[in-house]
Amino acid sequence: MKAPDLEKLRLSGRISATAREHGKSLIVPGAKLRDIAVTVEEIIYDMGGKPAFPAQLSRNNIAAHYCSPIDDDTEVQPNDIVKLDLGTQVDGYVTDNAVTVDLQGGPNSALVQASSMALENAIAEMGPGASITRIGEQIENTIKAFGFTPVYNLTGHGVARYVIHCSPSIPNYPDPKSPRLKVNQTIACEPFACDGRGYIEEEGEAEVFGISRPPKPRDKLPPEVAAAIDACDRLPFARRTLLRFLEDPAKVEMALKALQKAKILRRYPPLCEKRGVRVSQTEHTIFIGEDGAEVLTRAPAAAHA
Repeated sequence: MKAPDLEKLRLSGRISATAREHGKSLIVPGAKLRDIAVTVEEIIYDMGGKPAFPAQLSRNNIAAHYCSPIDDDTEVQPNDIVKLDLGTQVDGYVTDNAVTVDLQGGPNSALVQASSMALENAIAEMGPGASITRIGEQIENTIKAFGFTPVYNLTGHGVARYVIHCSPSIPNYPDPKSPRLKVNQTIACEPFACDGRGYIEEEGEAEVFGISRPPKPRDKLPPEVAAAIDACDRLPFARRTLLRFLEDPAKVEMALKALQKAKILRRYPPLCEKRGVRVSQTEHTIFIGEDGAEVLTRAPAAAHA
């Protein structure tokens, strides 16, 4: 496997971590989800990167993929548990990370500790040739030790240049069919812990979109739509992403209809546990080098850890 450009990958990780930590500080009662998402995306741009996907803030039983529409007035509530999931790409080199803020249980809540400690225990197992089965075992055992359940049908994943999700999968349990880690792989490990049954389903309207293949002339996309998709580097996008390029909400809707008509639009609805269940998530992106695992998305002050 070819080695990535480590300097670009490390820069991507620093940007992701900086945006994540600033976004974390904004998750307070009364804050609008859309404002937080827009702020962290602007940090990514200001630091020389681009969002690898739209920033998402998923509350309570929503495990992932809640992305604010353009006119979203949803506010953080006093007892929410909020997952902030964001990523950066620098010349296509992707890093993905997430943090959970539990406004009910506090910064050291058991549910947050369950996912964050599971991630640290998983990282401790990583390196060339490491067993992903063993990594999943560490995740499951750690979460259960806190009295919670891993989300079984969400997994970590590989990342690659201009690719958010690729092999290998990193399950939150010991899958005996999992392979071993290889030198020069980059992976996003993201344990999810919950106080429910540990299974999510798609629910609600999608605000995260992607394309199933590159546009072709036969798709007859309007030139400005094709240009907007190209500006997204064919990575996942939201309505607010298209608005950045098209500058008119009506044109955004026109773009989505054109992509739907061409049958290349993918939708990623929110992923939800049962109502009343609380879910936490912690995520880092890790490069597997010849000498071991390098965590790319540590908080800047802890980059040496």
